[in-house]
Amino acid sequence: MSGMELGLSIGGERESGADVRSANVTAVMALSNILKSSLGPQGLDKMLVDEIGDVTITNDGATILKQLEVEHPAGKVLVELANLQDSEVGDGTTSVVIIAAELLKRANELVKNNIHPTTIIAGYRIAMRECIKYIQEHLSIKVDQLDEDCLLNIAKTSMSSKFIGSESALFCQIIVDAVKAVKIINPMGKAKYPVNQINVIKAHGQSTSESMFMPNGYAVKLMRASQEMPTSVGPAKIALLDFDLKKHKMGMNVNIVIDDPEELDRVRQKEMDFTKDKIQKILDTGVNCVMTTKGIDDFAMKYLVEAGVLGVRRVDKKDIKRIAKCTGATVVLSMATMEGDEDFDAKCVGGADEVVDQRVGDNDFIFVKGCKATKACTILLRGANEFMLEESHRSVYDALCAVSRTMESNAVVPGGGAVETALSLHLEDHARTFDSYEQWAIAEFAEALVTIPKTLALNAAFDAIDLLAALKVRHHASQKANDAKKKDYKWYGLDLTNGTVRNSISAGCMEPMVSKLKSLKFATEAAITIIRIDDLIRIAPEPEEE
Repeated sequence: MSGMELGLSIGGERESGADVRSANVTAVMALSNILKSSLGPQGLDKMLVDEIGDVTITNDGATILKQLEVEHPAGKVLVELANLQDSEVGDGTTSVVIIAAELLKRANELVKNNIHPTTIIAGYRIAMRECIKYIQEHLSIKVDQLDEDCLLNIAKTSMSSKFIGSESALFCQIIVDAVKAVKIINPMGKAKYPVNQINVIKAHGQSTSESMFMPNGYAVKLMRASQEMPTSVGPAKIALLDFDLKKHKMGMNVNIVIDDPEELDRVRQKEMDFTKDKIQKILDTGVNCVMTTKGIDDFAMKYLVEAGVLGVRRVDKKDIKRIAKCTGATVVLSMATMEGDEDFDAKCVGGADEVVDQRVGDNDFIFVKGCKATKACTILLRGANEFMLEESHRSVYDALCAVSRTMESNAVVPGGGAVETALSLHLEDHARTFDSYEQWAIAEFAEALVTIPKTLALNAAFDAIDLLAALKVRHHASQKANDAKKKDYKWYGLDLTNGTVRNSISAGCMEPMVSKLKSLKFATEAAITIIRIDDLIRIAPEPEEE
């Protein structure tokens, strides 16, 4: 009897076995092919236009996948994978997707050759563990042995694939200085470099090379509330408010009925006095800079101007929290006390060397310089148009993450496809130590890793087969040889400007080890997640009642 007769029909469609795998692989390869041409220093950019016509020009893997509204469930796994790599490491989003897609494609071929998915998953896991072990033992260099040039090279490598790569000398210095400026020691005694303490702001006009770095300061894209206020105050005592400074109004729709016209003036005067007292209490603590997330009306402005206070209104909540952290201030939500009066606590006031209202390009900025509590710094990006600024911001963020991860983990690996080639050769040998079906999966994993150097060479318009052969010969020699000169071949990667192979470490092409380890882990896990799927059931939506 069929399922229909038994009343076991599923309200929807069902695909299983080979159909699902092929559909998943097709979807994942489609995404991977979109990203492939944007990998590496010679990678090309993508122009993405959304439904309302906003244009994004980028070659950052995570951004491209965010903009593509992917419908396919397996495709969504890859989008999440790129976002995960972006939030965990910041760099290497494109390569992680390419490796995951390649692993999946090869797994599908193995399944067609009657190897069970469980065996493939086991093989991939063995290969991944072996890769991580091999990188840590043979391919990493401790940063303690390298100087500041190493950090500059890390930033340069990260930016080489972006369009600000041409200005890399300026940006590398800015990025390394910025990351060093926010160093904090956590309770465990380890140094941390929180990237979110670095504020990146964008200003139109001038060329990218006019970008600048502001140590120990924070900038907000706002101007002072009134032109009569001072343009700078210092040393600054800052009050951060989260309420309006305006004429007092009765709350909760309370109406006052007045019979005597003279009383009306007194009520109005009292309302003004409320506000005046409120502002006076804030000023009594010695405050000379007031920032609020809400508004300051003309009436309140008059008192602030008379007192020579710099007032800034409509500050973003995110910015005011960061300023509070940097200056040691507390954001005040209300001045009400437990007794029902109003008071402003002097402990809530933060300090900085000076607060300045400066014009940069077409916009005014408020700079908080010399913050007292924690370290914060600001990178001001300049650029000809919105697209360039957005892309510069993404590139700088990637490089900041790469440098901070390097300084936290203290280890780097050679770039230019060196790690992938070395791992591929090592795994091929390692696969032969297994006499079970896992051998095939490990060998395919090894083959999948070669996609990275192959794609790098293709994007740079060189002969991939020729370059890969030269690279493999050197890595094979380094793994089998005993003499020191040949051992150094393990640092060899691709030189995509001249179309040759070279020592990546001495050429300054390096990446943080964390980035490589995590991208291998994440790519393997994502591929395994999709290989496990052998059935897809789409539940049909319930028919709408008329």
